[in-house]
Amino acid sequence: MTAFDFQAWTALRLAEVEEALSQWVVADAPVDLGDAMRYAVLDGGKRLRPLLVLATCEAVRGNHQAALRAACATELIHAYSLVHDDMPCMDNDLLRRGKPTVHVAFGEATALLAGDALQALAFEILTPEHEDIPAHMQARLCRLLARAAGSSGMAGGQAIDLASVGRALNETQLQAMHDLKTGALLQGSVLMGAACGEVTDEAWQALLAYGAALGLAFQVVDDILDVTADSATLGKTAGKDAANDKPTYVSLLGLERSLAFAQTLYAQAMTALDRCGLEDVRALRALADMVVNRKN
Repeated sequence: MTAFDFQAWTALRLAEVEEALSQWVVADAPVDLGDAMRYAVLDGGKRLRPLLVLATCEAVRGNHQAALRAACATELIHAYSLVHDDMPCMDNDLLRRGKPTVHVAFGEATALLAGDALQALAFEILTPEHEDIPAHMQARLCRLLARAAGSSGMAGGQAIDLASVGRALNETQLQAMHDLKTGALLQGSVLMGAACGEVTDEAWQALLAYGAALGLAFQVVDDILDVTADSATLGKTAGKDAANDKPTYVSLLGLERSLAFAQTLYAQAMTALDRCGLEDVRALRALADMVVNRKN
């Protein structure tokens, strides 16, 4: 097997995702809505969720066109969640991806509508009328995304997060919150990539475990960076969790134990890939490494 160039792999996939997002998130919505949607989505972010979809699809040798649409749909759901999370009724944040948040740039009402429209567009993208994507695959992708984003996933986790301000959570409670708030959409991205092809039950369960470990690792590292990096590096407000009295892994475990836990989760993700039985999972391994060792 030839050497794997992760940077080259990432550059090609990101270019494809950016082009598709720019094509599908159009500016011709009424008033400022289209501009706000594009502002929220384009030219920013790590695009981790799209990369996970594409990497998993490639590992299962699936339908690339379906995976590209799924990749963009996960990013639209992620972007809408950030728009809403940043609003005054939730986290009241002023900085996201190195620029003013959407409600600062466009006003609260337009930001709310932009988030709503991005969520709807995600499912529209997953259900094209004239492409070679079987109807059963489209339906399965919609179900996976809806479950990852809804009350049993991201939205449910955010509800727990808002209710936990100023409360002392134990480690089990904290993990349950983050498995939903952050982990569900990351894990869902892996599963959506797998759903673009055919996999055995054993491979599906291994990818499920990989996604769960990766999703929690992402949040643990996020908590670490919130206390070790500055706002310019993060592209968002540093230290906001402590300022808002939110429970985090660092506040619960301390910095050193949190760093060790991130490495434990990385090892779990690697073990899951070892048992998935798929021929080439180098991109998935590299993405896990990127998550755990990132600086922003």
